[in-house]
Amino acid sequence: MAIDQKIIDELEAVVGKDRISTSPAVLYTYGFDSSIYHHNPDVVVQPISTEEVSEIMKIAYKYEIPVTPRGAGTGLCGAAVPIMGGIVVAMQKMNKIKKISVNDNWVDVEAGVVYNDLNAELAKYGFFFPPSPGSAEACQVGGMVATNASGMRAVKYGATRDFVLGLTFVKANGDIVRAGTRTIKDASGYQLARFMVASEGTLGIITEITFKITTKPKKSASCLCAFDSLVDAGECIAAIIAKPLIPASCELMDRVSISAVNKARGNPLPDVEALIIVEVDGETDEVIERDLKIVEEVAKSQKSVSVTPSFDPKEIAKWTDARKSVLASLSVLKPGYVSVSLADDMGVPVSQVPKAAKFFQETAEKYNVTIATYGHASDGNLHTKMVIDPNRADEWERGFKAVDEIFAKCVELGGTVTGEHGVGISKALNFQQERATEIETIRAIKQAFDPKNILNPGKADQWRGSPLRDLRYPCKEYM
Repeated sequence: MAIDQKIIDELEAVVGKDRISTSPAVLYTYGFDSSIYHHNPDVVVQPISTEEVSEIMKIAYKYEIPVTPRGAGTGLCGAAVPIMGGIVVAMQKMNKIKKISVNDNWVDVEAGVVYNDLNAELAKYGFFFPPSPGSAEACQVGGMVATNASGMRAVKYGATRDFVLGLTFVKANGDIVRAGTRTIKDASGYQLARFMVASEGTLGIITEITFKITTKPKKSASCLCAFDSLVDAGECIAAIIAKPLIPASCELMDRVSISAVNKARGNPLPDVEALIIVEVDGETDEVIERDLKIVEEVAKSQKSVSVTPSFDPKEIAKWTDARKSVLASLSVLKPGYVSVSLADDMGVPVSQVPKAAKFFQETAEKYNVTIATYGHASDGNLHTKMVIDPNRADEWERGFKAVDEIFAKCVELGGTVTGEHGVGISKALNFQQERATEIETIRAIKQAFDPKNILNPGKADQWRGSPLRDLRYPCKEYM
């Protein structure tokens, strides 16, 4: 339904004039996340408490208005795009770190706390919250919970779900629910707090979280290993894990990624077919030196053409920065072309990384598209970005054909269509195929939590038809 002035007035009575907007510029801005999609909401509200979120939801429930929760908008799949308009509930003002209990290994935070800000505070006590997403300087922890975000360190430390002890969320009808505990162990019935992880705002609005925290490692070092083949790099990653050695992180970059970073940032990386950047961490120099030596030995045995270990924080930061800059750098590869998140972050068993990477290259050649392959390969989480001319419908169509085959192959290899970025819109149809035997149960759960279907409707299991619509790019066929 349309949101008339009466409803705006009711919302304003909850949040005040300064935290509600129907300005065209504001609505346009909040119609984006970092995906390929855009759709304006009707109104944006910024609550500062769980109680305000509750009152907002009571109004939305009464009038059956779609509600899209939003963190920092760093998501790549369209989960925070208000595809059906309605209300965007922007959480950035709920940004308090409420309590740190190092004796109990937990921290209480509001959903709008920025990841890096949380770790800066935890570092004062020698602790950290490890998942390490690529958007760490901007992303909010509520969005991390909503998508089960992770990043480079997931292979050793786990994803966001592994650190959620409890949380508070607001149901569609405005009811406030506190789920979980502040204990490391919890066997008391359904694990509702963890169940809310990766729900992408479709079951409730997460407002506060209790995270488990862990001690920050005292030492670390890295090794840059170069290869003449992407498959060889993938085989090396599997061999490191099988040694056995669980690194703090192990990042993969193919030639497309390397070329883009070198062009954008002035050749900070070797000009090879593939690179892996392996980080090891621990409590003593002896542990670091031992593990780094294992990485060197495995890399040399797996056809690496060069191996560069380093204990220098500045050099390691340069490598890490280069890897994190892949997404932005890809848009400089060809004039008039941009990097878009289509097949975005698949997960496969680590042993299947070489097969998956080879298939990505073959699929790019088959459909005459440019695909960059990179990511957190030691936990099997591969990222692909496509470089296309966004004005051309045929490029979008060939891109999505390639995407469908890539996702299907990853599932065939025992994997999943998303390792850390969520489902949203761009992966919705592939998600429905992957979870075919679960989909009716998923829909029944959604119906139970949200009987009027107002919480982030139209996403994931509800998406119908082509994902080529409401694009943020100026392709006339799909705007």
